[in-house]
Amino acid sequence: MSKVLLPLADGFEEIEAISVADILRRGGLDVIIAAILTKEVVGAHGVKVIADTLFDDIKDFDFDAIVLHGGNLGYKNLAKSDKLLELLRKFDEKNKLIGAICAAPYVLAKAGIIKNSYTCYPSIELEIKKSGYIDNKSVVIDGNIFTSRGPATAIEFALELLKKLKGDEIARNVREGVLA
Repeated sequence: MSKVLLPLADGFEEIEAISVADILRRGGLDVIIAAILTKEVVGAHGVKVIADTLFDDIKDFDFDAIVLHGGNLGYKNLAKSDKLLELLRKFDEKNKLIGAICAAPYVLAKAGIIKNSYTCYPSIELEIKKSGYIDNKSVVIDGNIFTSRGPATAIEFALELLKKLKGDEIARNVREGVLA
């Protein structure tokens, strides 16, 4: 079974993190939600989530993909983790799938791995300070990096990740099952 790491930090955008985890799990992926600081993580809108584990407690980083959420403060809290930034660099070196939605492409830029084309929440491209921003697509794929715009694009983003990891048929079945 393919494994996906979803780091979770205080201030995460609830729709992005939960929708992505849900869609990927519906598709048969083993999604590990790993909290950056404490197992109880509070989202940008006050929703509390209990993570599966702490990020620092993960010893085996043998994951097929890593997916980052946005959210006001959430992406900044992810970007503060040197361990996460280093892991992103290692994933990129191995050409493993990396997903970032909303403001999370900022974290990719901080890690130095953002590619030539990307999308993100409008105005975050000003913080990223890199050309290649695409504002008219919900999901942009550039090599091993998948980026998406925000909460309203979370299901489409998750389905694209699922398609890449499990194939067209499984992604289509999940899409039909959730009426997307």
